[in-house]
Amino acid sequence: MRLIPAIDIIDGKCVRLSKGDYSTKKIYNESPLEVAKEFEAHGIEYLHLVDLDGAKSKHIVNHKVLEAIASQTNLKIDFGGGLKTDEDLRIAFESGANQITGGSIAVKDPETFKSWLLQFGPDKIILGADANNEKIAVSGWLEESDQELIPFVQAYQKQGVSYVICTDISKDGMLQGPSFDLYQKILNEIPNIKLIASGGISTFDELPKLAEIGCEGTIIGKAIYENRISMKQLEDYILNSAK
Repeated sequence: MRLIPAIDIIDGKCVRLSKGDYSTKKIYNESPLEVAKEFEAHGIEYLHLVDLDGAKSKHIVNHKVLEAIASQTNLKIDFGGGLKTDEDLRIAFESGANQITGGSIAVKDPETFKSWLLQFGPDKIILGADANNEKIAVSGWLEESDQELIPFVQAYQKQGVSYVICTDISKDGMLQGPSFDLYQKILNEIPNIKLIASGGISTFDELPKLAEIGCEGTIIGKAIYENRISMKQLEDYILNSAK
């Protein structure tokens, strides 16, 4: 299972929110690049970079941060937050993103999202399926849609999606453990999907459990920044997985 630390950006700084609520913002580092370099120094290969300003503004904002990290580390970056147009995608990929994540766009403008899948291929486009009570949430989680999580992902798998990041919003940033039952249910009902678990990771012991149920990757945020999970633990996990 891939370990994918998260860097969320507001005003060019590394922050975390609780349940996607912008009023809970906590700044952890003024320099996302510094944070990314530390991840890389501990053997991390992947990074989940979220443009929270972009999610709010509905267009890419913090592409300079993406560019700095992509040009000064070897991290494979998936980038999301407010990507709505072909121009946003062009900027993201030109700034160094390996993959992009589309969430709200997949709900509100499915034709554009499908066109990206065709144009760039399923290895480059991740479906962001963020949910509250198994209903898809959109617009930086400020709105709940009427789309049910599992049928939503199933429909997009038929369109060629292979990677899905699923965040249970009720868990996100709460450090109370991830939604094991939800992920198990998704994997039981949607075989062959590459599921990336996100939200609620609070201790190292949860990571092997997510691997065991079949998650392809897991995104870890606040647990790292609050020192619930140490960089050494992540480094050892990566080394042991490689054996």
